[in-house]
Amino acid sequence: MACNMFINALVFFAGCRFIIDGLIDVTQLMNSLMATMFASMSIGMLAQISPMISKGAVASRGIFQTLDRKSAIDGIDSTGSDASEKFEGNVGFKDVKFSYPIRPDTKILKGISFDALTGKSIALVGASGSGKSTSILLAQRLYDALSGNVTVEGLGVRDWNIMALRDNMAIVGQEPILFNYTIGENIAYGKPGATQLEIEEAAKEANIYNFVRNLPDGFNTSVGQKGGRLSGGQKQRVAIARALVRKPKLLLLDEATAALDSRSEKVVQRVLDKAAKERTTLTVAHRLSTIQDSDMIIVFKAGRIVERGTHDELLAQKGTYFMLVQQQSLQVTH
Repeated sequence: MACNMFINALVFFAGCRFIIDGLIDVTQLMNSLMATMFASMSIGMLAQISPMISKGAVASRGIFQTLDRKSAIDGIDSTGSDASEKFEGNVGFKDVKFSYPIRPDTKILKGISFDALTGKSIALVGASGSGKSTSILLAQRLYDALSGNVTVEGLGVRDWNIMALRDNMAIVGQEPILFNYTIGENIAYGKPGATQLEIEEAAKEANIYNFVRNLPDGFNTSVGQKGGRLSGGQKQRVAIARALVRKPKLLLLDEATAALDSRSEKVVQRVLDKAAKERTTLTVAHRLSTIQDSDMIIVFKAGRIVERGTHDELLAQKGTYFMLVQQQSLQVTH
């Protein structure tokens, strides 16, 4: 406002002198006044947006730092071994130790070792923070172990072509992320270039084909923002179809039914049990009722493996797993 007033005062002062000297008339003075008034108002408005400019500069600095940062693991790196034709789903952990970069002093895994063999269903159970989901992340090579070795088909994950490694596995998480596209497009996202026949076969395998076919637009039905037009069980089955459309040899399930109600959980669990029969499956679960039929149950506690065996074998030991089952039984009773 001061800038505006000072400029107007200057125009009046100079304009009056020019009129007295006969250089301009009153009309020219008013034209000049209007022009400078609008110009000064625009200049004054710049002061209002200057804080926004400074905030934008600060925010952009962080964005450019993120863009310029070199990731320790390049997700599109094409180097390394590509043994996809030999991929059968054999995964091994050998004395693996790990801590997250943001908490290097907190050991999440303290030397775990286990094998997931072709066609077997392996369940990882234990309290929150014991290292179950971290093991799933290491198998995908989203992180690298600090020591020890994570192998796939006997080859360390660091030696794999990372794109080929991930092309042979699929993951279904607790909260499926669906995009604001059609059901068909969301399923096809799991395999770029998937044909309509492949999409429909995956939908049948995920037990959602009949539901989709009965919709007015079928596979062209939009799921809405974050899948908001579908129920929790329907969203999860679309996510399962998206994982199965790529026909993975290794299926990773990270709390895939934890966010569902009991009725939807049973439907989705039947789908997962069917899908697990044809491939190696690593399952992270808190609800122990969903993994009782697993070929092997591995019990985590504070970053270590304390027990392993089938459901009946672990119950007979009356150890950590037995206590977890007892606690969940009490919770269900109450």
